Amino acid sequence: MIKKLSIIIPAYNEGKTIHLLLEKIKTVQLPNNIEKEIIIINDCSKDDTKGAVQNFIHINYQLNIQYFEHENNKGKGSAIHTGIKKATGEYLIIQDADLEYDPHEYVDLLKPVINGFADVVYGSRFMSNNPHRILFFWHTIGNKLLTFCSNMVTNLNLTDMETCYKLFKTDIIQKIELNEKRFGFEPEVTAKISRIPKIRIYEVGISYYGRTYDEGKKIGLKDGFKAIFCILKYGFLKMN
Repeated sequence: MIKKLSIIIPAYNEGKTIHLLLEKIKTVQLPNNIEKEIIIINDCSKDDTKGAVQNFIHINYQLNIQYFEHENNKGKGSAIHTGIKKATGEYLIIQDADLEYDPHEYVDLLKPVINGFADVVYGSRFMSNNPHRILFFWHTIGNKLLTFCSNMVTNLNLTDMETCYKLFKTDIIQKIELNEKRFGFEPEVTAKISRIPKIRIYEVGISYYGRTYDEGKKIGLKDGFKAIFCILKYGFLKMN
């Protein structure tokens, strides 16, 4: 039985959007009265991310929000590591601080868990009839290529390895040693999760409201090459 869901939010220079995201999370009604634990990790933002979060906490003092800061910019993966360590819910989910993903879909992601089928649930942007913003052709091809390469070495049949929405059973993910401090988190955690005996991994279709680079999107070509390196390192070579 799930009593609490930990929502891990790595944030870097998201002062313009993070309060809007938190408002959305606030309105989400989780099934079976599951409690929300919101864990925000400010990865040494240069804008007023801290002020935006603190103002929201002041107004919404009744919410269970934990705020942590990195003294130096360590990367998205490192911020997620911090959040995983702090999580106290039976399950946790990764949530980007922008507005590309809809928190109301936590309900869909939780269904395989509540029904007793899943330990891990990925939210796929490529298997859903929900709204998807039309953006970059080559970015989409790159995502599918990385997923294909990851599947080759993990023997999974995921459609979206690079998705932000990853829901984990907390005691499982907390036992995994994670090393990648930036965007290598996705292939590393997928490779290591896949090697756990009898792990039950599911996918659920989600919507996607992508951003352009002018709107703040951060991932680029070099991150794709890093992901390929991590697929080989953690998947093919099975390094820890």
